[in-house]
Amino acid sequence: MMKKLKFASLLCIAALAGLLGAASFAGAAAYVSIATGGTAGTYYPIGGAIAKAASNNPAIKATAETGNASVANINLLGRGAIEVAFAQNDISYWAYHGEMMFKAPMKNLRAVAALYPEHVQLLVTKDSKVNTLTDLKGKRVGVGAPGSGVEADVRALFQVAGLTYDQMKVDFLDFGATTDRFKDNQIDAGFVVAGFPTASIMDLATSKDVTLVSFDDAYLAKLVKEHPYFVISTIPAGTYTGIDKDIKTPAVKAVLLTHDGVSDDVIYAFTKGMFENLDTIHASHAKGKEITLQTALDGLTVPLHPGAARYFKEKGMKVE
Repeated sequence: MMKKLKFASLLCIAALAGLLGAASFAGAAAYVSIATGGTAGTYYPIGGAIAKAASNNPAIKATAETGNASVANINLLGRGAIEVAFAQNDISYWAYHGEMMFKAPMKNLRAVAALYPEHVQLLVTKDSKVNTLTDLKGKRVGVGAPGSGVEADVRALFQVAGLTYDQMKVDFLDFGATTDRFKDNQIDAGFVVAGFPTASIMDLATSKDVTLVSFDDAYLAKLVKEHPYFVISTIPAGTYTGIDKDIKTPAVKAVLLTHDGVSDDVIYAFTKGMFENLDTIHASHAKGKEITLQTALDGLTVPLHPGAARYFKEKGMKVE
């Protein structure tokens, strides 16, 4: 009888250990925070959808956090303060190489996936007679907030065009301030770099006679040769009120980044959850529909994280 009791007790202990182990495994999902942008922008709603999609993988519990967009997000990644973040591929390039606003290279940055294009939108009043970058000479021009990705893009654009700030009246303005200055007739031209349609431009175009500058082919070819993080793209006619022709313009890519301190298994599970639940992301925002597996490796400017690379290889994609 004593032997039977001991055996029964051992079975109970084993069963209990099994239950505890199962519970422990079930609760072992990795928590991943995603730094996005402000609640009024594109990064935040898409980030929320990506978090939801990734969390469909039981190994991941992802949440989207508000952020201050590319530069701030990359700085968080650089010091390992966040697991995943949105950024532009031009800014990730500068961060990795220690250029522009970054004083030292951030060699710990790794890519998860490319998302969608963000277009350079050179907004002008129709009576400004600005048809090319050169026409900005002597004009009042908003070039982006100080130290922002927009302002760094403008510097690259001007460098290729042979322009300098002292040839015009420059204002360092964010998106909202740029469109406000148009409303108050305090500006002739302003740069916005964002996925279209951009809400602040949509609002402005309903009350102000504005248009977008279309860049010529020769300039665009020179730009992408000298600054390969740019791609040549088009904003379709009718995107904004009063703009009835296609606008040729450079674009950068919104990308999802991580750092090399996040484990391969976590990023593999995150990437798998994200791309195997794309319907959730596509339903979140117009730009979300542009996120596809086929374009996930386009325009990456930092090395791919091994965990993401594992997933893409499983899907038969060529990973360098």
